[in-house]
Amino acid sequence: MKNNKTKLTACFKKIKNISVPQLLEMHKVFIQYYHNADLHNFVTDMGKKKDVIVLQDKFSGKIVGFSTWTELEIINNNEKSIGIFSGDTVVKKEYWGNKELQKTFVKQLLKTKIKNPKTSVFWLLISKGYKTYLLLTNNFPKHYPSHKKNNIKLESIVDEYCEQLYPSAYNKENRLLNFGNDYQYLKDDVAEITTDMTDENPKIRHFTKLNPSWQQGTELPCVGEVSVHMMWSFMRKNMRLSKKKKDLMMEPS
Repeated sequence: MKNNKTKLTACFKKIKNISVPQLLEMHKVFIQYYHNADLHNFVTDMGKKKDVIVLQDKFSGKIVGFSTWTELEIINNNEKSIGIFSGDTVVKKEYWGNKELQKTFVKQLLKTKIKNPKTSVFWLLISKGYKTYLLLTNNFPKHYPSHKKNNIKLESIVDEYCEQLYPSAYNKENRLLNFGNDYQYLKDDVAEITTDMTDENPKIRHFTKLNPSWQQGTELPCVGEVSVHMMWSFMRKNMRLSKKKKDLMMEPS
């Protein structure tokens, strides 16, 4: 079996440049982890997106994961800002722990920020599972919702993009998205949350408090503020982890 040390490549592409065989291959990965993921709904949803990061096995070329990317114009403090909305994200289980997709996503965020240095940039995401929520909370100092700081100024951004993208599904009272019984939701063994996890991790505990019906497919809308400092911190952390792994591999057994 392959593991997360297998060489992977991640490529940022326009959705319109994704071939039919590639789209079918992406769907084949997607249905392994989601219920209600028939091909028609998958293709329709992908057609609404602008770009996608495709994760591939470097040697076989097979697609083993992907994450969609769409840019929106949002208003923050009465000023135009850029919102980067990432929708469907999935990676095959045998590659969990590999950071190539995350690194490519952060690089693309960095490019967007550098091109727009005077414009606020935000990562917009909806989370039906705790792993996406942890990706936000562990890497974006300013995020909403947070278990430590309310960051109430970011709350209005959540309201804005949810009402822009999903007006019929958004409940502003509990700030959850409910797409109904036919919506895609995670299979039971993909992102299970145990009592030990909620006892030990306040972030996971906070996620379950905010999105108690996550197992039924409700989505928790979130936002993180993008800054050059935040992205460099993420890249330095990953470089330290990579160095640590190399050092361990060089130790005599």
